Amino acid sequence: MADDKPQVSGARSIESIESIESGPKASRARPLLVAVPLLIFVILSALFAAQLFSGRDPATLPSVLIDKPVPRFDLKPLEGLVRDGAPVPGFSSADLATGKVSVVNVWASWCVPCRLEHPYVTELGRHANARLFGLNYKDKGENALGFLAELGNPFHAVGTDENGRTGIDFGVYGVPETFIIDGAGTIRYKHVGPLNPDSLIKIREIIDTLAQAPAPPAK
Repeated sequence: MADDKPQVSGARSIESIESIESGPKASRARPLLVAVPLLIFVILSALFAAQLFSGRDPATLPSVLIDKPVPRFDLKPLEGLVRDGAPVPGFSSADLATGKVSVVNVWASWCVPCRLEHPYVTELGRHANARLFGLNYKDKGENALGFLAELGNPFHAVGTDENGRTGIDFGVYGVPETFIIDGAGTIRYKHVGPLNPDSLIKIREIIDTLAQAPAPPAK
């Protein structure tokens, strides 16, 4: 019995030492756990403010693909989509290098801004100097069909990008996005976000300028 008491006392002493040693460490760690997320928030806020007050239009985010050929792709058509009694085709990168200006609109039925911009997309579809292509991004076929049945189909062709691979190759940040491509298949302009009256005017001007200029040779 006498031998047990020192052992118990010793165990308590070790626990006390561990408690004393761990206490300050835990206290020092807590401020770090609070400070790191706060620091990240401050940095992100500063970057956002810099973008906001820089005067740069967020709809014209730079793209590494500007003045470069469209990525190679071949998209299947939206099954069941019909126009004037004939199936609407899919499209490939070759269809964007036929000598005429093309506009590629990236859209999805689940995208609320896509619904809001659709009247302006429809206006682009009526432009005589360009052909309008729809890239249906990460969507379900039946939902995409319902979207176009409700709002109308302004597209010359619609390609389905269910896994988002082609969108990634185009450098898509999100939907909607709109690309202007010259007759040689080179990306000349990228608009991020929904179209509006001002962006529609700008895109029309770019289309007309490209349509009047001699098409550079395909790359």
